[in-house]
Amino acid sequence: MTDTIDFAAQARLVSQLAAQTADEQLDAPTPCEAYAVRQLLGHLVGLAAAFQYSARKDLGPMTSVAPNAAVPDVGPGWRAELDRNLRGMAEAWHDPAAWEGETQAGGVTLPAAMAGRFALNELVLHGWDLARATGQEYTPDAAGLGVSYTLLAPLAEGPDRVPVFGPPVEVAADAPLLDQVVALSGRRPDWAPPGS
Repeated sequence: MTDTIDFAAQARLVSQLAAQTADEQLDAPTPCEAYAVRQLLGHLVGLAAAFQYSARKDLGPMTSVAPNAAVPDVGPGWRAELDRNLRGMAEAWHDPAAWEGETQAGGVTLPAAMAGRFALNELVLHGWDLARATGQEYTPDAAGLGVSYTLLAPLAEGPDRVPVFGPPVEVAADAPLLDQVVALSGRRPDWAPPGS
């Protein structure tokens, strides 16, 4: 049986970052060039819901749509919706059965254990995106950060490179693990909002 990975700490952190995001910051840029803060948050609302369905093997519209099919946005009550979805996501992946067999995410069928790692990686990276965009401190869950590194390093650096987000950015070999993970995802660890 596949060991489960606890999402709870990272899910709580992302929820706290979102709760502390001011309405005036919703149109600010983020390290995800195509997204302002509001779209990044809308993406988080949707992915946290979709990955619950993936965990439960409840395949259908929520798991079959590619994440870039539409530009997401937040609606009324988005903070409560995001918090609810993040807690539900953590709870769904806490079930050992979620990690067994195959499932679907973003229209791709893949081993459930890999889908769970992708789900946690989304929280780690988009937590960093949100913190950077809104000027908040960010200390991701250490276990989640390790999962992200273990997932991204072979995809970005191996002989059959398949960068998940974009070409990796070069950083020093002794860079902090968070900077390495951010760079492996194609983001610049020194990114800051324009004019800051």
